[in-house]
Amino acid sequence: MFRRLLPLLALLSLSLPALAQQQDRVLKVYNWSDYIDPSAVARFTRETGIRVRYDVYDSLETLEGRLSAGRSGYDIVVPTSEPTFARLVRAGALRPIDRAAVPNWRELDPVLMERVAAIDPGNRHGAIYLWGTVGLGIRVDRVRAALGPDVPLDSLDILLKPENAARLARCGIMVMDSPTDVIPSVLRWLGRDPNSNAAEDLRAAEQALMGIRRHVRAIIASSSILDALATGEACVALTYSGDVIQAAARAREAGRGVEIGYVMPREGAQLWFDMLAIPADAPNPEDAQRFIDFLLQPDVMAGITNQVRYPNAVPASRPLVDEAVRRDPNVFPSPEALSRSFVAGTPPREAERLRTRLWSRFKAGR
Repeated sequence: MFRRLLPLLALLSLSLPALAQQQDRVLKVYNWSDYIDPSAVARFTRETGIRVRYDVYDSLETLEGRLSAGRSGYDIVVPTSEPTFARLVRAGALRPIDRAAVPNWRELDPVLMERVAAIDPGNRHGAIYLWGTVGLGIRVDRVRAALGPDVPLDSLDILLKPENAARLARCGIMVMDSPTDVIPSVLRWLGRDPNSNAAEDLRAAEQALMGIRRHVRAIIASSSILDALATGEACVALTYSGDVIQAAARAREAGRGVEIGYVMPREGAQLWFDMLAIPADAPNPEDAQRFIDFLLQPDVMAGITNQVRYPNAVPASRPLVDEAVRRDPNVFPSPEALSRSFVAGTPPREAERLRTRLWSRFKAGR
């Protein structure tokens, strides 16, 4: 009897280390806060046995600093296409993705991926995760009470005209702490090239920002703006579309009569793409590719869009998205609105320094 058990015991002795190794597999993800469907992460672990350690950041500057230092320890990062993803691609800080290991790559929208190919030739280093626009989150009733019932709710005039900012200061104005997203939007509002690095244009943008600075309550991370809008602490905020839409949903759930709206600027909204990418020194690149492939499944992406209210780049997911989300033009902008949108480029190093100094003066108020 014992001799019969020997082959089985031998097999177990060989398989137990492999089983223990499988159980110890951990995928380390670094992403924005409030930017995933938790059930998707749990499902990935159930289906693969790979645990996920999910860390969050609140600005592109934080992400880029972490990766630039090297040995971040992360397997998946989610940089915005311009400028962070573009700089990481040029610096060789990202690992090319093996398409054969990501069969769901075929689900990606080729038109949207083409817009990213300009900075990542052949789309070798990243897949679009989610995308959106930059605009205003507003407390509709308070904005109309301050500026008049007939005020147009489709322009950055609401915030950037100093006389409007002065009237809205009491109910709370906030601006996200991201020169990458704010300065191009201000330049576009001024009728100038959002990618301009001319000293004259940057001075004009600084003058516009300084013209409202004393009326701005806070310049903070977009995740904090989300909470401030949802609770009614802020009545106007320049931030990401999805954060505003999430704040509106939270406000409705709270049932306190706070109505939050999103303003996609008629002047043209800044369009951005957040990319699923693998650091060049990722400890577990194969598992990272498996995670990307998992996320690109239409039902998984639909669940993420339903949760975070940002559009994704998987067209087959649209029928699976909740109808209220699918039909919201702030989530999925119309073709006309998209035609007016722009993608901000990556400024050269000297221009980046000029913008950084501009932003520092704006934050300091002098």
